[in-house]
Amino acid sequence: MPFPDEKSSRTVEVVPHRPQWAAEGQQMVAELAQMLPDALAVDHIGSTAVPGLPAKDCIDLMVRVDSLAATDLGPLTAAGYRERPEEWNRVEALGGSTHPKRVFAPPVGGRSTNIHVRESGAPTARYSLLFRDFLRSNDDHRDTWGRLKTRLAEEHLDIYAYGQVKAAAPPLLMALAEQWAAETGWHA
Repeated sequence: MPFPDEKSSRTVEVVPHRPQWAAEGQQMVAELAQMLPDALAVDHIGSTAVPGLPAKDCIDLMVRVDSLAATDLGPLTAAGYRERPEEWNRVEALGGSTHPKRVFAPPVGGRSTNIHVRESGAPTARYSLLFRDFLRSNDDHRDTWGRLKTRLAEEHLDIYAYGQVKAAAPPLLMALAEQWAAETGWHA
């Protein structure tokens, strides 16, 4: 859930794609890579990483590490990033198993951001990259996903309800994404 100072704590607003999201994502990727030199990779993920896709104006990034337990995330908190405390921001389920993660919000007054820290070998890290790349490669599926998100935001759902309703669609898209990955030889 958003912290009270975050805009999305009050409403969900999905806006048309903004070309500057790519540059903002690249800049944040570079900053995080410098801040966390032991990270295996830092990626711009989520809807703002897909050209042409409407999204909440929130940059999602993923930091991939060998082990969450062995990774010092102190530089994030020292820079003012705040760890999201909810259980679903610490453990995520996929394919019948659970995987550790950590999610950080921006510093107070900072640009709307979610930093997802995942173990590199976790299927949840692969899932995030595959979902992004599949939507980048298929305009029809990208546009369908964008219409759904826009419609849900127009229903004036709060952030929790928006997320719960929206969560039903990705498994359907991921079945198509897995087929696409097999056909194209995609890998993370």
